[in-house]
Amino acid sequence: MTESMHQVLVIEDEPAIRTVLKVLLQAEQYRVIEADTALRAEIETRSHKPDLLLIDLGLPDGDGLAVIRRVRAWSPVPIVVLSARTMEEQKIAALDAGADDYVTKPFSAPELLARIRAALRRNVRGADQASVLRFGDVRLDLARREAHGPAGELHLTPLEYRVIECLARHLGSIVMQSQLIREVWGPDRQDDSRSLRVCIKNLRGKLEADPHRPRYLVTEAGLGYRLRADEH
Repeated sequence: MTESMHQVLVIEDEPAIRTVLKVLLQAEQYRVIEADTALRAEIETRSHKPDLLLIDLGLPDGDGLAVIRRVRAWSPVPIVVLSARTMEEQKIAALDAGADDYVTKPFSAPELLARIRAALRRNVRGADQASVLRFGDVRLDLARREAHGPAGELHLTPLEYRVIECLARHLGSIVMQSQLIREVWGPDRQDDSRSLRVCIKNLRGKLEADPHRPRYLVTEAGLGYRLRADEH
């Protein structure tokens, strides 16, 4: 398992179900974080910035719908509901709150994994953008989280992938610095522009032929950053 594999936050108050989900996801090479309450779910989401939330709606200290709304207020992270609630209006309420998909318990493991893969693909594609980007001799596959250059495989950290994914959803357009920080680091780090600058510098060192004269990861002075890519 590599450090850059997708990270899933499992929000479920039943220990036995959490264990089943953790084993299932780890077998598919996902990294797993766990939360058993609404409060812990929000804490883990802000601190770990997972790539996907898998959430039960019936939590001991609050409704999962409230968690979805609060997370969605600052993050586009994919959210898949896994719940025993089967009424149509309950599913609609979850989707209206900001969930991307809804799976009912008891669940089929292959179906759940397929829904998770689909949610992750939609997230990295954004507005119909391809998940494979080319920067000169560098090829970056966001769906697989793999990068290759002339010398072979390139290692990008999970944080660097999240920055690129955010920029790729607006490929060719300016992404404001505040939006990048909010989506990648969370709203409580809104003033942490230094971490963003360091991350951008590191990414240029890996993706640009000349990091000091960037062609693909461009600074828009006073605004933010713009990601460009070569045509396939």
